[in-house]
Amino acid sequence: MIETERLILKPLTHDQLLKYIKDDQSLEQEFGLLPTRKNISPSLREALEQTILPNVFDKDKDYLYHTLWTIISKPDNRMVGDICFVGEPDQNGEIEIGYGTDEEFRGRGFMTEAIGRLIEWAREQPKVKSIFAATTKDNVASYTILEKNNFIHIGEVDDMLSWKIELK
Repeated sequence: MIETERLILKPLTHDQLLKYIKDDQSLEQEFGLLPTRKNISPSLREALEQTILPNVFDKDKDYLYHTLWTIISKPDNRMVGDICFVGEPDQNGEIEIGYGTDEEFRGRGFMTEAIGRLIEWAREQPKVKSIFAATTKDNVASYTILEKNNFIHIGEVDDMLSWKIELK
């Protein structure tokens, strides 16, 4: 778990991920939070079931790089979004992140703050040298968050933009 002034970023265990998918407020109850209705996209549900859960369950893998990190707003006492890594650092020390803010909490700077703190955490990890992210060209809010956190636009393919920040 890592924190900022307003946020708690909590990596979810296998059992917590199962509660997250159920979306029956049992996860919020476990954390002592107010209920939040999650809108789990089909692509996130597929990633959870086919990749994230099996990797988190695998004791040979560092679950911090495979699980969802839920973002909790301290003032709201609610989960407001999620961040995940797309696996452990590769041979070049690069990790990829994906993220999303629940619609009712967008525009309040939560994700900018969360990614900023996650960058600080990643800098402390010996094997991590850079972070990669991809956004669609039309998702201005998403890539603005990256720009505010000093990510550099490094390329594009079709409707996707690639972003990177060097840590070491």
